[in-house]
Order: sequence, then C-alpha cells, then structure tokens
Amino acid sequence: MGPLKGIKVVDMTTVLMGPYATQMLGDYGADVIKVESIDGDVTRLIGPTRHPGMGPVFLNTNRSKRSICLDLKKPAGREAVLRLLKDADVLVYNVRPQAMARLQLGYDVVSAINPRLVYAGVFGFGQDGPYAAKPAYDDLIQGATALPALMAQTGDGVPRYVPNALVDRIVGLTAVGAICASLVHRDRTGRGQRVDIPMFETMAGFVMGDHMGGLTYEPPLDKGGYARHLSRDRRPYKTSDGYLSVIVYNDKQWENFFKATGRDDLRADAKFATFAGRAANIDVVYAELARIFETRTTAEWIDLLTEADVPVMPMHDLASILHDEHLEATGFFPVVEHPTEGAIRSMKVTATWSETEADPVRLAPRLNEHGAEILREIGYSADEIAAMVRDGVTRSAPE
Repeated sequence: MGPLKGIKVVDMTTVLMGPYATQMLGDYGADVIKVESIDGDVTRLIGPTRHPGMGPVFLNTNRSKRSICLDLKKPAGREAVLRLLKDADVLVYNVRPQAMARLQLGYDVVSAINPRLVYAGVFGFGQDGPYAAKPAYDDLIQGATALPALMAQTGDGVPRYVPNALVDRIVGLTAVGAICASLVHRDRTGRGQRVDIPMFETMAGFVMGDHMGGLTYEPPLDKGGYARHLSRDRRPYKTSDGYLSVIVYNDKQWENFFKATGRDDLRADAKFATFAGRAANIDVVYAELARIFETRTTAEWIDLLTEADVPVMPMHDLASILHDEHLEATGFFPVVEHPTEGAIRSMKVTATWSETEADPVRLAPRLNEHGAEILREIGYSADEIAAMVRDGVTRSAPE
C-alpha cells in the first residue's frame, strides 16, 4: 500500500539524484513512470552486469518504477509525455530548466494542461543567480561547498571528494520532502506549483550548518569551522588488532569511560573533566583516546564499552556491513529474485508506518519494459503504438 498510494509521478530524471528521489516516492507507494531516452538511463551501463543495461547502480536506484522510453525531441514523443502529465500528480526532472523550455515542457506549458501538478526540478543552481544556467555534478558541488577543503584540513593536506555521491543523495532526499510538502499544499488549495531544489544552495546549507561557527556573527568571531569535526584525530580508533568507531561525548559517557578504564587521572584533568574543557582541547582529547584504544583488541573494547554504556560500533567495510548482526536481524539486505537478473541483493525501505506500511512490489525495470502498457493507459491504440515504434519515437518491448 504505502502512504503515497494513488499518487502518479512522471519521472524524467537520470543518473542518481533524481532517480534516488523518485525511487523513494515509489517505495512509499506512488506509481512512478520512468521516462527514459531511447538509449536508456546511463546508469544502466555502470558496474558489473549479468545482462546489458541492468547494472547495479541502476538496479539500486530504480526499483518501484515502470519504464517507458520516448524520444522527446520528436513531436510524437513530447505529445505522449503531455498525455502522461494530464492526470499526473508530480513531474520530477533533473535537466536545467532551460532544457525543459527547449522541449516545450516548461512550467508555463505543463501547468496550463494540469494546474494541480507539482512540477519539481532538481538541478544545479537557483534560477535567480549568475550560475543559473551552469551544469552541475556531484563532484563540482562538493568542491564548491568546501567539502574537499575540509577533507584536506583533516587529512594529509590534499583536497579529496567524499567517496560517495553525497550531494546527489542529500539533494534527492531534500526533493522528496519538498515534493511531499507541495502535495499537502495542493490537497489544501487544489493548486499545484513549481518547486525548485538546487544542488548548490542545498549543500551550502548542509555543510555550513555545521561549520558556520563564528562566521554566524557580523562581524565574525572566528574563521568558522566546527573544531570537533575538524580534528585530525577524529577518526576510527586503531585497536591492537583492527579498528573501532567510538564516541565519548557527554559527561555521563565520560564518567562511564573513566570508570571502565580506571583512568581516574583523566577525571581529575581539566582538559577531560568537563564538556567545555574537552571542546577547548579536542585534539589533545582525541590523541589520548587513540593511545588508550591501542591497548586492547576490538572485541574486548566492544564488550567493555557496551557494558559501560559508551557509544561504540564496528568499523565495517563494504563486505562486512552485509553481515552486520543488526542488519541481518532486521533483514535489511534481502536477496530477492529479479525477473531477468536472477538473485540480487536489495535494501529495505528504512522508514516504517503503523498504518500504511511500504513494501516495494517492483524491482528495477528493463528499458521500456512497460512502454506499451503505459501508452495504452493514456489512450494509444495498438496501431498507434506500432507506428511510434516504426518512427523511432519509442522502442518495441524488450524480449
């Protein structure tokens, strides 16, 4: 069922940011129709595959959707999209608004056909600034919002990107919230609206929310930055046989840590005894903890700190996280049977609801798997569909 059951979403997004958002809407129960180019979403080609066009990035970002491919540069392809939009609740796109205007699918055109539509754009920059028409990618926005500079400051001095499509996923999550809020407004007023979710501004707020620091004030009180996050010793701790993720944060946790480790000397040290003292000497604190954690094995520390109620977690790698005892117990990585790809490891919907539980019923589709089905739903006859295939507006159904 899902809380968004009955909501129709036309998904004109590619790569990761938009598809991640629309997958979530589909997981929550919406009917998501993924409109792909004739060649399909480029992420179909990323990573190892069992069959061409069904790579793991695509599989893990496009479940809970139906696929149709259309050439939007041809009038018949654009006409098919407009028919899809007539009774849709949401359109999501991630090209620049100028590109939508060139396709004659701008908000002015689409809202005239369907005034109730939520017209959601996820793209690089707000449209009232000088960067409005610039292209944007995850790496570019990471760099422009200081993440590589922060990585350099906390590491070896070399700027690096975070090894994750952090921007795409954060902006995708932001888009889901903005779309759901717009649907609430639509249901109250009867009117849809255009909503823009820019990558640059979203990430600037995300990063600077932590690191504005003294730059919050005018004139500034310091050069900004959250000292604890920027300590070079803020990292997983090396044990005698591995690594461990630990945070001793509030006064109660520190008191428990002092007792568990017998470090009364630290309890009496002003640098460790209070929150203010630790904050002012965070590098000293982290360095001392690093020395302490090297004295026992990972397993010994997990047992000791768990008993002392000090926050601790294993430091996983990409292989070991699949066998985490909690994730195994909650069934987070179910192995499911894909109609064409065989057994694949999926991931659960993380949110749960007491009344409208969401359980995806579709795995990632083959290119144009549902094309004829979708065209029939919006009024095309078998002969018209055959003509669209013949004219290159769409493709025939995959075997």
